[in-house]
Amino acid sequence: MNIFGQNINATQLNKTNSEWQNGYGTQSDGMDTNSNNEPAYRITESAKSIVIYFSRSGSTELVATKIAQETKSDILEIVNKKTYAANYRQTLNRANYERDNMIYPELNMEVPDLKQYKMIYLGFPIWAMTLSHPMTSFLQTYGSELSNKIIAPFMTEGGYGHGDSVQKIAKILKQQGAFGNRITPPLIIDGNKADKCDKTLNQWVKTVTINKFMS
Repeated sequence: MNIFGQNINATQLNKTNSEWQNGYGTQSDGMDTNSNNEPAYRITESAKSIVIYFSRSGSTELVATKIAQETKSDILEIVNKKTYAANYRQTLNRANYERDNMIYPELNMEVPDLKQYKMIYLGFPIWAMTLSHPMTSFLQTYGSELSNKIIAPFMTEGGYGHGDSVQKIAKILKQQGAFGNRITPPLIIDGNKADKCDKTLNQWVKTVTINKFMS
């Protein structure tokens, strides 16, 4: 699959659970999916929904692309000023340091006016049973612009669940002064099966866009 004609590469796809080891050791391209691609950015004047996502190794990007195509949403990739290392252990060490010291990555991206969107699909990998740090940075920086939005979280994870990620989204939005939000049930996909999630994804999209969420 590709995004705007650019291939999405994720080395963990098609690996068995035993080979994948619940995501442990998953390599990336060292540029948060963008060593060969430009960051995903498609903004139109007519879309009422937008997919905003961070992906280190490609799985979340693949799911994000599927959602954007299914819902005809705009799409925006979260880009860090300093990308995470290709080596898993180096990324893990950095992530642990950031979490322990509550120092989250600086972003390097253009964010459009979000007023036109009614629904925001937020995508991220699960790190240590919670939001990955770039999504935390995004919400801390732009959460005040998300008032009165429907927030639809989707995530890739290593088989241990989504932890407190949804609760943390709600907490950060409240801290940033956002109000009137409704958070839908999340979509949770194993990182090594992001290319085989169409049925689950399509059912989730139908669920979060029915009248009780979009009214």
